[in-house]
Amino acid sequence: MRILIVGGNSTLAHALVPVLSQFAEVMTAGRSGCDVRLDLNGEIDAGAIPRGIDVLINTAASFGTGDAARSMYQIEQTNVLGPLRLCQLCTTLSISHMVQISSIYAHLTAQSPFYTPYSLSKRHAEELIGLYSEQTGLALTVIRPSQFYGTGPACRKHQPFLYTIIDKVANNENVTIYGSNDARRNFIHLDDVAELTAAAIRLKITGSHDCAQLQPVRFSDIIAAAAKAFGSRSQMVFMPQQPDIADNICPADDTLFRLLRQYPRISLELGMAKEAAYRKSMQ
Repeated sequence: MRILIVGGNSTLAHALVPVLSQFAEVMTAGRSGCDVRLDLNGEIDAGAIPRGIDVLINTAASFGTGDAARSMYQIEQTNVLGPLRLCQLCTTLSISHMVQISSIYAHLTAQSPFYTPYSLSKRHAEELIGLYSEQTGLALTVIRPSQFYGTGPACRKHQPFLYTIIDKVANNENVTIYGSNDARRNFIHLDDVAELTAAAIRLKITGSHDCAQLQPVRFSDIIAAAAKAFGSRSQMVFMPQQPDIADNICPADDTLFRLLRQYPRISLELGMAKEAAYRKSMQ
């Protein structure tokens, strides 16, 4: 099996490569530093893509810039038209299976405080390439990870609040939370996302599937797990004079895990223990 990962410099792509390499030849594509140069924001040169690809995985995404208007255009260009171009590439090169890494945020409605052009673009992409799949017969798998974190600094950019909590606990500092709500979140470890995605490819699972821990965690759970891992006495301190932080969770859906006969293996406690061990090894 030959697999091409688009967005080859993404955090998830780096986690996928060693897992997929256990049963396939893996190549990466992206704007720089990859095996193949590919830019989703323009026309894709099919002639530059190696032949004999069986599966194309799209991990590329745009989260936007500071300029709101320009940001919306960029996000739609990369996150919606980009996957459509990749579908067309699959047809041109007879690539039989495409895997789109979406986001659990694709479920968000305009009433959610976490609704953004990014979340909207993820839903747009799912609907557009889903229609393409129906009309052309392209086998399509859409995987929607929840917020993921990993061992080391790779995920810090996209989870700054989580890593600020970990930093404070590691330094034995209390963690201040705005408001009085012990807010809930769905986190999943990066390694689990990579393993589950690889399993879906191996078993040729198609369709659209959520990929999140079934049990949400509260901020207090995160702090407690980190405190145990780092041997810290840190505690959570509310600031009731500030507005509450809203919950941001998704309904539990284990459809993908049942199809794979495989569930996420890394609990929050184990994830924090792995992070603590990594930081100790770097001292």
